[in-house]
Parts: sequence; C-alpha cells; structure tokens
Amino acid sequence: MHFLKNIISLNTTLKQALEKLNNLPSKDSLTLFVVDDSKKLLGSLTDGDIRRALINNLSIDAPIEKVMNKKPKYIRLNSFTIDEIDLFKEKEIDLVPIIDENDLLIKIVDLSKKKTILPVDAFLLAGGEGKRLLPLTKDTPKPMLVVGEKPIIETNIDRLYSYGIDNISLSVNYLSSVIENYFGNGQTKDLNLSYVKETIPLGTIGSITLCSSFAKNDILVMNSDLLTTIDFEDLYKTYKNSNADIIVACIPYQVSLPYGVIETDQSRVISIKEKPTYTYYSNAGIYLFKRDIIRNIPLNEYYNATDLLEDSIKKGLNVINYPVLNYWLDIGKHDDFIKAQEDIKHLKF
Repeated sequence: MHFLKNIISLNTTLKQALEKLNNLPSKDSLTLFVVDDSKKLLGSLTDGDIRRALINNLSIDAPIEKVMNKKPKYIRLNSFTIDEIDLFKEKEIDLVPIIDENDLLIKIVDLSKKKTILPVDAFLLAGGEGKRLLPLTKDTPKPMLVVGEKPIIETNIDRLYSYGIDNISLSVNYLSSVIENYFGNGQTKDLNLSYVKETIPLGTIGSITLCSSFAKNDILVMNSDLLTTIDFEDLYKTYKNSNADIIVACIPYQVSLPYGVIETDQSRVISIKEKPTYTYYSNAGIYLFKRDIIRNIPLNEYYNATDLLEDSIKKGLNVINYPVLNYWLDIGKHDDFIKAQEDIKHLKF
C-alpha cells in the first residue's frame, strides 16, 4: 500500500501518533487515518487535534480515540461524484480516503499531487500496427514509440492517472507482449491495468465488448498514440452538465475561402458572404460515454467508433461535441513523429 505512512491503528497513544506525524515528509499533509485491524476507517487525526488535546491537559499517553475526528470525510469506491471531489478542493483538504462498500480503507489520494479524481474508467486503443511509421514500428508497437522521455502511451496513462483515473484497460494486438511486459498489471504506477486482445479484427471500438473490468458508470475511450494536453476534467464536466450520453472530442478546423460566396435558392440569390471562414470539426479520437452504451455495440463484429456515433444519433441519444482548444496531435506519419519530438519539449502536462 502506498499510503501506509498515513494510517494508524486505533490502539495507539497520542505520543505514538505524534511520532508518526513527525516522520511524515514535510511536503505531505499532516493527517493520519485511524483504522481497526480489518482496515475499516474509523476516524482521522491531525497534528492540530493533538495540539489542542495537550493544551487541554490530556495525557500524552491517552488513546487517540479520545481526540480523533470520528466522522472523517471520504469518498466511496465507484460511487462518488465530481461534486464531492470539488468539495474537498474548496475546503483545501488534500488527502482523500477512498473506502469500499464495507467501509474498508482502499487507498488515499493526495489532491495536492493530482488535478482531481474523476469517477471514470478508461479504455485505451493500443492494437494498431502503425504501418505508416515503418521501419520504426517493425519491432515496436506504435504506442510504445518514445516521444520525449517515454513511450507515448505511457504519457497518456500518466495523464489519466493525474486526473485520478486508475482503472485502465488496454486493447492490444500487434506486438502486444511488448506493451504487457512494460506495464504489467500497473502496480508499479499504483494503477489497475488490464488487457483485452482481439482474435479477429473488431474495428476501432469493437474490442471494448471484450472488457469485463469496468466498475464505474462512465467510460473514457481514446487512441493511445495521441499527444494531447486536453483537460479531462473539463471534458467530464461538460459531458455531465449537458446530460449527454456520449461526448466526442473534436478538433476545430477552419477553412477560409479567398472569394466571395453567393448563396442561392435555385436561381435566386439570397445572400453574399465576402471571403467567409467556415469551421469544421474533426474527430479527435477521444470519447466519453455511459457504460450502458457498450450494450449497443455488436459482439464479434468489426465496428468503428464512428459507427457507434452514427447509430447512437439514429437512436435519438444525446451525442455532443467537445472542441479541443488545447494541444492535440495524432502521431500517424513520420512528420507527425518528428513534430511530436519537438513539441513535447514545450508542453505542460
């Protein structure tokens, strides 16, 4: 457990709690979470709680149960909302304990080291051959090509983790062992990583039907070979505030015409636009949708993400777009790869 330094047994004295707080790194929040032998969360304890107890003449050998907060703030695994996380931020509470349905402490997230905690599971598409990038992809799957200091897929996984997304599934195929051997089960990154592999080609989203590890109600799907600084929190909040079934990230693309455009109704001129500029939206390869949407994807059939969008629109589902105003690059060709190597030097993730 990465958070053992911040948990303490109920059978502890104030002196022992002070010693444990004193051993915490100075950059860490001075908070301990009190648990019983089964790791059930019972309370929280700060240096301020102990200070006030001592000022009130409580013995240094008194049990921490006398001064701990018996109603600690927490979120429940797989059933919390972004509003709960925002409340932690507003109150400037950095350490967020996560408990399961039995009130057992599962982990502690430090919001001073993360942007947020999104109640989302992720599915990364990492099975393509990357033929346009040969010979670079002869022995290396495209998502494992190093951009900057690490593979591009690792940059994306680390960014998802920085938004509190720690349950991630990878759809792999071409040279899949390279990816699996590199990341394993994700334990070294404090992640839960799982893999699905196609036995037949299933398109750009069909393989999601093979995944059984989703626990949350909303799923983020993205291509693993994108270099982007998209704000996943803003994407999620836009999706929720719009009560959308699906939100698709799009790249605004403007086309300026060098001539005046005459609009007609049959032969009748109805308007004239002088050198107009039109904005179109290109698919950015990032989608967020309700987990139940997966039921609409056919099993064992070739099925693209664009098919899912078109079929959902036909069914009357609320499909909205999200313009990506941050940096975005699809690393599909050699020129893109060269550009990515230069651009990543100037990007802030």
